[in-house]
Amino acid sequence: AGNHIRSLNSTGIVAIRDREVNPADIERVLDAAQAVAIPADQRVLHTLAQDYVIDNQEGVREPLGMSGVRLEAKVHVVTCAVNASQNIEKCVRRCGLEVDDIILEQLASAYSVLTEDEKELGVCLVDIGGGTTDIAIFTEGAIRHTAVIPIAGDQVTNDIAMALRTPTQYAEEIKIRYACALAKLAGAGETIKVPSVGDRPPRELSRQALAEVVEPRYDELFTLVQAELRRSGYEDLIPAGIVLTGGTSKMEGAVELAEEIFHMPVRLGVPYSVKGLTDVVRNPIYSTGVGLLMYGLQKQSDGMSMSVSGSSYSSDEPKAPVLERLKRWVQGNF
Repeated sequence: AGNHIRSLNSTGIVAIRDREVNPADIERVLDAAQAVAIPADQRVLHTLAQDYVIDNQEGVREPLGMSGVRLEAKVHVVTCAVNASQNIEKCVRRCGLEVDDIILEQLASAYSVLTEDEKELGVCLVDIGGGTTDIAIFTEGAIRHTAVIPIAGDQVTNDIAMALRTPTQYAEEIKIRYACALAKLAGAGETIKVPSVGDRPPRELSRQALAEVVEPRYDELFTLVQAELRRSGYEDLIPAGIVLTGGTSKMEGAVELAEEIFHMPVRLGVPYSVKGLTDVVRNPIYSTGVGLLMYGLQKQSDGMSMSVSGSSYSSDEPKAPVLERLKRWVQGNF
C-alpha cells in the first residue's frame, strides 16, 4: 500500500498457435496485456486477468482448452515504486525470511473478507488503515478498479491530538477506546479523561464532543471514496454495496455514517474463512494478514508460481512449507 501505487486496465491480443488455447498462449496474452508504458521508477506488481475474448466470444473466464484463432485478455495492471518493493524485501530478509511474492494490500484483504457472491454481484472494498485508505472494486468475479486515498487513521489521531491538546500516544488510545464516527450515536452524558501536555492536570470531556472532532474526518474520507467510485464509473454497478475493513473501520458509527453517505448497503468485513482461534482473527485489523496467508496457501495448493506480477521471487533452492518457516522465524526471534 502507499501513494506510489498506480493501476490501469489494459488489453492484449495474440494468435492461438494450435487453434486450441494452451497455457503458453495464456502466458503470452497476459505478457502482451501488461506491456504498457510505465515510469522508470515503477514496476509491474500485478497483472490480474478480468476475462478473455476468443474470436468474437466475450466474457470467457477459463479459456484453457477452448478452440479459436485469436485470444484477447482484459487485465487490471497494478504498478508500484521500485524502491518501495525493494525496501520491503530487505526488511523481510533481515528477519531471516525469503520473499515469495509482494501482494497489493487491498487484494490481500479481499481474499479474507469478501465472499464470492459479493465479487460476482459487484462490491467495493474500502480498507482503512493507518496511513492510507485502499479501494478495490469487483464485478463479475474480477477486480476492475483500485485506488489509494492518503487519508486514514493517522489523520484521525492527529485531529484528536490537535483538538484536545493531548500527546499523540494518548490521542491514539482515546481514538481506539472512546471515539465514535457519528456524533449522534455518542452518549452526551458519557465523559472521558484527557491527559494534558506537560505537567498540566487531565481534563474531562464528553464523548459526544470527541465524536464531533472525529466525524468530520470520516465524513471527508467517505466523500473522497464516493468521488473515486464516481470517477471509476462503477458506482451504479456494485449492488452488493460497500465492505469496510482495516483497523480504522471498526470504530463505532463508521458503518452507519458510511450508509448515510453512500446510500447503499455497508458492512464491516472481517476474516471469515478461518479455522482455529477464530475469535482472535475475526477482527478487521487482521484482514490483510489473514488474506496474505490465504493467498499463499491457495497458490501452494494450486501448484502454481507464487508470482502474479510477471517477476518471480522464488529461488532454485527447495523451500520449507510456509508455516514451518514462520515457526522457525518465531523460535529464532522470541
